[in-house]
Amino acid sequence: MNATSSDAAAQAGPAAPGRIVLLTTSHRVAPGLLSWPAWQALRGADQVLCADGAHPQLPYLREAGIAVDETSPGAQELVDACAGGRTVVVVATGEGEPRLTDGLARLAGSGRVHMPELELLPASYDLPGARLLDLVQVMDRIRVECPWSSRQTHEGLAKYGIEEAYELVEAIEEGDRDELREELGDVLLQVVFHSRIAEEGRPEDGAEPFSIDDVAAGIVTKLIHRHPHVFGDETATTPEEVKEHWLRTKAEEKRRTSVTEGIPLGQPGLALAAKLASRARTAGLEVELPRGEGVGYELLAVAARAEAEGVDPEAALRAAARAYRDAIRAREGSPALDG
Repeated sequence: MNATSSDAAAQAGPAAPGRIVLLTTSHRVAPGLLSWPAWQALRGADQVLCADGAHPQLPYLREAGIAVDETSPGAQELVDACAGGRTVVVVATGEGEPRLTDGLARLAGSGRVHMPELELLPASYDLPGARLLDLVQVMDRIRVECPWSSRQTHEGLAKYGIEEAYELVEAIEEGDRDELREELGDVLLQVVFHSRIAEEGRPEDGAEPFSIDDVAAGIVTKLIHRHPHVFGDETATTPEEVKEHWLRTKAEEKRRTSVTEGIPLGQPGLALAAKLASRARTAGLEVELPRGEGVGYELLAVAARAEAEGVDPEAALRAAARAYRDAIRAREGSPALDG
């Protein structure tokens, strides 16, 4: 017990109930990086306890001169340890000490025990995006231990990426927020899964391995470079000016010889036609649509007209198709079909 705590306990008297501090930490933050209130509580405590001898914080606490007792007291034992105004800090394990907190709640509810002051003190906080670390760890384990996941390749997973993208679009168009959250997770899984596979590399193909960190670093660099109005000295006050910055920096990066380069030909036909029309219009190219017989050329003209009017032809056709689906279902339930 330090001198300050001893004096406080003596002044409080033997009947003073004391104080229990439950110190929680996040495994997503590097051990030893604790908040200032947490360090104050640890240094001012009469006793520091931790039930987990392998807790990642313990080496750093001891290096800082904090004596930690590796013990797991019951609720009544902990209350007794606080007698005389003593402060006891419990460094919580990953489970959050439910047995201890439930026991303290029962004692407090009994009304027969003079309870110490109870405080929950978060010593480290998750930053936004911290749960992505959990996803990476879960994917690591699945890749090693799951008989199906451990055998997957980029090529084998490609179809799932397409499926999940379509399901995401459907959730957006249906306006289902719960479904949107789930489908975003499924799309994110594809990114993490492919990145985990890429970590292993392909020695037989001479392919260099890369990780999810490399993927994230690449898109961060790209976003900063293509937003000079945010991270640089240029200005943009309208969406059109932002798009101009984006296209100019993209052209500098890619150094393409044609505006059609980089357009995936495997995408749906209406989307492909609209993308080609958009690239030509943005580049200021006046290109007459090819003429020919058949529905294909008619659809090409419709897609180009939709793009010029600011309409996504794929989305417009899907909306019309959903209306057609509803009409079919209504007709199926019509009394005229009965019998």
